[in-house]
Amino acid sequence: MVNFQAKVLEYPDYSRQFNCGDSLITAFYCPLEARLMLNRFSDLWSQHNYIFYVMDGRKVWHTAHGSYELKKGDCVFVRKGANIVEQFFDTGFCLLLFFIPDEFLCETLQSKAKPLNSPGRKFSPVMLLKSSETLNNFFVSMFSYFRDTKEPDQSLLELKFKELILTIADNPGNAELLSYFCSLLREPRSVSLQRIMEDNYSFNLKMEQYAELSNRSLSAFKRDFQKQFNSTPGKWLLEKRLQHAMHLLSSQDKNVSEAAFESGFENPSHFSRSFKERFGIPPTAIKQAQTPV
Repeated sequence: MVNFQAKVLEYPDYSRQFNCGDSLITAFYCPLEARLMLNRFSDLWSQHNYIFYVMDGRKVWHTAHGSYELKKGDCVFVRKGANIVEQFFDTGFCLLLFFIPDEFLCETLQSKAKPLNSPGRKFSPVMLLKSSETLNNFFVSMFSYFRDTKEPDQSLLELKFKELILTIADNPGNAELLSYFCSLLREPRSVSLQRIMEDNYSFNLKMEQYAELSNRSLSAFKRDFQKQFNSTPGKWLLEKRLQHAMHLLSSQDKNVSEAAFESGFENPSHFSRSFKERFGIPPTAIKQAQTPV
């Protein structure tokens, strides 16, 4: 898995970057020769939530809950976690990008004069933000900082991050995102851990990355996971991935290679062996049974 934030930082020639603690703002101008990914489909993950405004081009974010095509003019909030990102080789992809840690989000939301009060609901991994004159003006104001040769003061950058979060949180049209914000502020850690795992089990993340996404040390992650799921992370992930692969093969018309990749298996041989051990038949038998005689 490619760390999205770390990958962006590798391309200073194509982006101007302002850091504010663990947060990062960057205007990334991505011509064809500066693509972050060489393949059409690439696995990306981020330990932080991120917001971006698409200035040009298009990409598709594939998640465990669906696919989202993002194009020029879209403003998007992506929850921390993993995605498969599909790029198109006929155009670059230019964006204004903000990485924002949970801690900063929560501190800012708690400072609101009017506390958030959004009913609980499900929220997608990728959420398109409601356009408004206030939000559009915010992005216009940010472009002026990138055109200036002098770097803004850190305190000013922190205020700009807070302005962005509060502007989004003040728009009732962002109901789905407001529900997510409420979950960050009020959700028990056990529920948060379950959501992280359910949203990301089909991606080939390391245990350390799952721990980071759940805001835990590796040892605390393993201990809390065992307590909540009555299983080790490795056994639970293998079962979830195999069940997902069975669903893809039997109900989604995926071939064996596609099912393996989309279920988090990097090695097709390991996938076939694990599948046969779990279900008693190789994955190819599922496809053969569906082939008309």
